[in-house]
Amino acid sequence: MTEDAVLFDTWPTRDERRIGVATLNAPRSLNALSLAMIEGLLARLEQWADDPSVAAVWLEGAGDKAFCAGGDVVALYRAMRDTAGARDADFATRYFSAEYRLDYRIHRYPKPLIVWGDGIILGGGLGLMAGGSERVVTETSRIAMPEITIGLYPDIGASWFLSRMPSGLGAYLGLTGAQLNARDALLAGLADRFIPRERREALIAALQQGELARPNAVGEILADFEARSQAPESPLLRQFDVIQNLVGVPHVAGAVRRILDDGRDDPWLAANRRRLAEGCPITAHLIWRMRERHRHSSLADTFRDELNLSVQCTRHADLAEGVRALLIDKDKTPRWSYPDVASVPSSAVDDFLAPLWSPAEHPLRDL
Repeated sequence: MTEDAVLFDTWPTRDERRIGVATLNAPRSLNALSLAMIEGLLARLEQWADDPSVAAVWLEGAGDKAFCAGGDVVALYRAMRDTAGARDADFATRYFSAEYRLDYRIHRYPKPLIVWGDGIILGGGLGLMAGGSERVVTETSRIAMPEITIGLYPDIGASWFLSRMPSGLGAYLGLTGAQLNARDALLAGLADRFIPRERREALIAALQQGELARPNAVGEILADFEARSQAPESPLLRQFDVIQNLVGVPHVAGAVRRILDDGRDDPWLAANRRRLAEGCPITAHLIWRMRERHRHSSLADTFRDELNLSVQCTRHADLAEGVRALLIDKDKTPRWSYPDVASVPSSAVDDFLAPLWSPAEHPLRDL
């Protein structure tokens, strides 16, 4: 790992403990997660978990624009497209295995782990945030799972937590890549606290003055800094009944048709419709199928299944085409494998879900 891809520090506390601090340090790319960042962060989290002097962990992103704008899909594209002259067939497996192992560790972390979710939080950034024990959003937080725009699908454990949201909500968020503000995130169960950005330094000072060895001390301190009356209004709440009605059908093609045919004059709904209309048809099926497959799964089983599907996506055409159109050539005119969701045969979806490893050989078998 380059030395400064993730910055590590510790803050002393009054009771002679320490707070481990990890800062994703790639502000020019909005702190997009490289494989080196993932591996370095996981190694340090393991070290802090075993260190009795570390009472809690604080995770944030460098700069004032983003916590983390997702995974390094450009690196995935290069591995898929052999831009260096030697295609790395194993890169996707290494990348997604490390990312999901990190996300799973955060979900199961034995100490308070505070995620300062300020600014943009997309895809892989939400994977880091979702498992935190204290997930803080601010007035600048903008959260989305926009994988339908590139031909992937909401992974990073989203197959598990989207299926556990109120009926229809997870399906809608995945299908449309809807952008959520801080209030939306609280309602959807993707955040725990709203604390204004301007209170960050005072919050850190209070944590350092706290007796963090005492049970629930971190939560009590954070609660003192909450200011939910200052959180923005929620378009998700305003349109909640509409959303449930639109996706309240048994098949994905029907849900997509209802969303696209909905003519309500609302900017948030309209942006979501447009994203779905331009998105990858196979992705819509994968979102729907994975949500159904993991409604009752364990988190570990979900990550194992997501690893299989994510690597499969790199072996099919749409992911490379979506990344090319959005991030490489930037023409925003992807040529998807199918013209619309209704045209995708079930056999094509089954092909994506075909297992790549036996249970005994699976890279995440030890989760």
